[in-house]
Amino acid sequence: MLKVNKVIANDDYTLFVGLTDGRSGIFDIKPYLDKGVFTQLQNLSYFKQVKPFFCGIVWSNEQDLSADTLAHELKQVEAA
Repeated sequence: MLKVNKVIANDDYTLFVGLTDGRSGIFDIKPYLDKGVFTQLQNLSYFKQVKPFFCGIVWSNEQDLSADTLAHELKQVEAA
């Protein structure tokens, strides 16, 4: 099962995501920022509170994204 093992929030509303299958890359959250519960992520300090949770990622007010969603839209980069 694919899981997120690393997530780092960037100031430009992108996330660096590391997956358990060895892929890593950038996920752009900006297309989600005007949708439903994700509007709370417009607050940069709240956005930066993201953490891995079960297989995906989550924020404290229960906004979440699955590892599959992240992998599907991931722009791959080499791991640092």
